Amino acid sequence: MILAQEPEYGYGLSTKLNHYGLSEIPKGTIYPLLATMEKNGLIEGRMKPSDEGPDRKYFFITSAGQAAKADFIEQWNQLAASVTKLINEESTDEN
Repeated sequence: MILAQEPEYGYGLSTKLNHYGLSEIPKGTIYPLLATMEKNGLIEGRMKPSDEGPDRKYFFITSAGQAAKADFIEQWNQLAASVTKLINEESTDEN
């Protein structure tokens, strides 16, 4: 989702995940995940110069990544609706 908004490099992505409350994700997990997503054609890595040192590899979402994102959101919404229905029915049964 973050990469759909703007390209980001590994550490920058980790910082943004922290902002969304996902600070428990180990930093060593992010890079293998990015590598897998790149291998699967969901993102593309490109080296770009950095003002703060060596070049950084920025990741850009691909059209396949956009399609996978849309599919994920649809599945998530279906799951959320089912869980909400279950919770609401369970609440009603308790009263």
